[in-house]
Amino acid sequence: MSLKNKTIIITGATRGIGKAMALRFAADGANIVIAAKSVEENAKLGGTIFSAAAEVEAAGGKALAVQCDIRFEDQVQNVVDKTLETFGGIDVLINNASAISLTPTEQTESKRFDLIYSINVRGTFFVTKACIPHLKKSDHAHILTLSPPVNIKPKWLAGHIAYTMTKYNMSLMAMGWAEELKSHNIGSNALWPKTTIDTAAVRNLLGGETLANMSRTPEILADAAYLILNKSPKECTGNCFIDEELFAAEGIIDLEKYSVVPGAKLYRDLFVD
Repeated sequence: MSLKNKTIIITGATRGIGKAMALRFAADGANIVIAAKSVEENAKLGGTIFSAAAEVEAAGGKALAVQCDIRFEDQVQNVVDKTLETFGGIDVLINNASAISLTPTEQTESKRFDLIYSINVRGTFFVTKACIPHLKKSDHAHILTLSPPVNIKPKWLAGHIAYTMTKYNMSLMAMGWAEELKSHNIGSNALWPKTTIDTAAVRNLLGGETLANMSRTPEILADAAYLILNKSPKECTGNCFIDEELFAAEGIIDLEKYSVVPGAKLYRDLFVD
């Protein structure tokens, strides 16, 4: 398995899961496009598109850093144009950029609703739309969207219905593209963690260090994505993968190395029963 010389666009790749994926693919010698907003470091979040690109180069890949807010189609098109100028094509799109807001209906302001919808749903849709004509020209084209299986049990609908709708929409798009693009041999799948992941969102918005210590590292999703992207896009498409189940299918059972605190009790992620 190798992603050497494959050109991979990753949205939101300055930190966390997106950056972990970038570094994993870079180790194969892939071309990584860091498409994200951060050009100046935020003390709480850390990382910029330029620092992430430097790490990709150090890991063995080629990097292109392009500032992009996926809510704006002109910025998305700029990413695609610069990718084509630099690397000549697109083989893989990772829809990683996402916004979270775990608020009940009465506490969800219209401004917050519009933000999470415009990033998670609208942004994901139009980034993918811009990449499809070029993915069609690849002999190993994949779209991978970071979103959960659609679980309509009431407990996942209550509490944060606005956010839930946006993440389920991402999964529906992933499944829709699998069927729509089947004749072009473009694989489209979704990927979600069984446990919480130690990211800035977990530390700053959800449970702080306590929850981070009950989580796994972003590298588990990077390794899971690596497995998916090395499969035939014709045969591996239309799935909503859970990382643990994907590893189990490959005969990989011991995942202890991904625990932030070895031996700690892990906290199950949203939407996973």
